[in-house]
Amino acid sequence: MKIVVCIKQVPDTNEVKLDPKTNRLIRDGVPSIINHDDKSGIEAALRLREKVGGTVTVVCMGPPQADVALREALAMGCDEAHLLSAREFGGSDTCATAIIISAALKKIGYDIVITGRQAIDGDTAQVGPQIAENLGIPQVSYTEELGIDGDVLTVKRQYEDRHHIIEVKTPCLLTALQELAEPRYMHAGGIIDAYEKEIKVWGFDDLKNDLNPDHIGLNGSPTKVVTSFGKMAKGAGTKLEVSPDEAVAAIIAKMEERHII
Repeated sequence: MKIVVCIKQVPDTNEVKLDPKTNRLIRDGVPSIINHDDKSGIEAALRLREKVGGTVTVVCMGPPQADVALREALAMGCDEAHLLSAREFGGSDTCATAIIISAALKKIGYDIVITGRQAIDGDTAQVGPQIAENLGIPQVSYTEELGIDGDVLTVKRQYEDRHHIIEVKTPCLLTALQELAEPRYMHAGGIIDAYEKEIKVWGFDDLKNDLNPDHIGLNGSPTKVVTSFGKMAKGAGTKLEVSPDEAVAAIIAKMEERHII
């Protein structure tokens, strides 16, 4: 069984601030971490390997410093790691990112691909499904429980106020929720081993057989960010100390005033 986990190195959102003049993220001095959902995906992949054997490969697209995230994944127990890094990849939106990662997955080979549901810095939840579409394989998103029997996966999929139970045959792609698996801690031996392993770095030339330069990078991305802004503070509102009947009447009056009802 060949399991590939796609991860993203993201800024720790607990430390992120916005520049009040440009309304852009201030990344200087902000620690980077493995995206939470992706880390649960790593743990789920390791547990699958423990059940059925095989290998776990981790893939990350990003700048050279994303090496740190890949080393952490190796320290958790992944077998090999690939970093997709090139100037041609810079500025890629979700569509272009999925095209690049898909090209790498075709070269690596896979039975199961696991991605996080979404990244905490973008919250689009688009890359995983787009990868599946590019590869032409079935996908199950919002995975919160996972079982396997031969080449069939049984997936409990979160869906609004209920869940779906879905069976899917490999090859397939899953997007993982943080609740899917509690990531294990790295141990000293794993950390030492991680820094003795080679991380394969692939650029445009390594994947060019499956890439069109017009469809990747900033110029090849159909999504254009015009501006970004922080969450606006809300007013304190109006506090009414009245009876329940008077409160209902006041709420209805306010909703009528705003043409909600």
